[in-house]
Amino acid sequence: MTDNASAAPAAKVPAARFGGKGLNIGIAVAAVLTVAGLALWGMQLSGGLVQTGMRNFDSWGLYITMFMFLVGLSAGGLIISSAPRVLGVEGFGGISKVAVWTSICCTVLAVGFVVVDLGQPLRLWELFAYSNLGSPLMWDIAVLATYLVLSIVYLWAMLRYESGKGSAVSLRVISTIALITAILVHSVTAWIFGLQQGREMWHTALLAPWFVSSALVCGVALVLVVVIALRKAGYLELDQKHVVKMLKLLGVFVCVDLYFFGCDLLTEGFPAGSGADIVAMLTTGALAPFFWIEVLGCAATAVIAFTPKLRTNPLIVVASLLAIAGIFCKRVQLLVGGFQIPNLDYAGPMTQYTVTDWTSGMAGAYQGMVYWPTPMEFGIVLGVFGLGALMLLVGLKFLPLKPTERSH
Repeated sequence: MTDNASAAPAAKVPAARFGGKGLNIGIAVAAVLTVAGLALWGMQLSGGLVQTGMRNFDSWGLYITMFMFLVGLSAGGLIISSAPRVLGVEGFGGISKVAVWTSICCTVLAVGFVVVDLGQPLRLWELFAYSNLGSPLMWDIAVLATYLVLSIVYLWAMLRYESGKGSAVSLRVISTIALITAILVHSVTAWIFGLQQGREMWHTALLAPWFVSSALVCGVALVLVVVIALRKAGYLELDQKHVVKMLKLLGVFVCVDLYFFGCDLLTEGFPAGSGADIVAMLTTGALAPFFWIEVLGCAATAVIAFTPKLRTNPLIVVASLLAIAGIFCKRVQLLVGGFQIPNLDYAGPMTQYTVTDWTSGMAGAYQGMVYWPTPMEFGIVLGVFGLGALMLLVGLKFLPLKPTERSH
């Protein structure tokens, strides 16, 4: 009797520690970051987007880079959650609810970066009131909104099924729709860039499958980091074999993504021509640090994934973070690289309102990075990620995301 009484509190210690002071401190810090980001956004609204590093020659910057990156994080998480159920194969130890909630948080942040990039929130109304349904931008907005709603419905359906109120057939149907939409949302985002014929970095049919492969890389990596952290905190129990299975999957996705990258570089750089300038810009030019971080980081991830002796939890986290950093660097290369080489030799008069580094002329503007974020942009991005951390932690505290018997 005494032994049982003493053993019961010990079993609850990890969960109590996770849901107690530490979690509340995390929520408070995330809330402070969110408020600070809102304050900086208010300053941006009052002074205009000229306070950012974006100009006419480089009209997209850190906000749209983060939008692309977060859509990938979101889609990857939902794909690995829904694919096992759709295909009728063994999953990853009941982590689906956590993966879908992470996906929902990332999607909200992606939408947030679109709003921030618009300059004024009222332009959202204009976006729908005067929309051009023939534009890929409107396709992306429509499919992203649908995707967010479907992700919420999918999470609700899983909670309902695990409480014994839903059927396995209906959940599988919703899983199938969610999987198709997750692939579609990234394909449409890729088409926004791929259909721009004036940008050699963007105009390629390979962009859509490349975006999907990148989504799978960073989505699986993010879920791995979150799951290992939650297991360490005592929030959930997960057999190591499921972690290793996800790691192997991450290694396969990384190799596929690097293969697509290699195909694109070969197509651009051979035979020697205008595409060779792009390859040189990536490998030895202004974007070389981002290129080598991506290539070496993803290669290290593959080595860890396929070497049994290296599959320890600390190295798994390192491999996952390297993969996430590599995909982010790819997004930077894609977006900034599209503006780095001018598509017109004489693009018109140069002022501080058309190009960031305008005082040294056209040659000076393009000899380094054509765009670099201002401190305000970094602060707003940090605030938006604070909102994501706030959503994630509050969801872990109040939503029933722990695996149950029916989660498997």
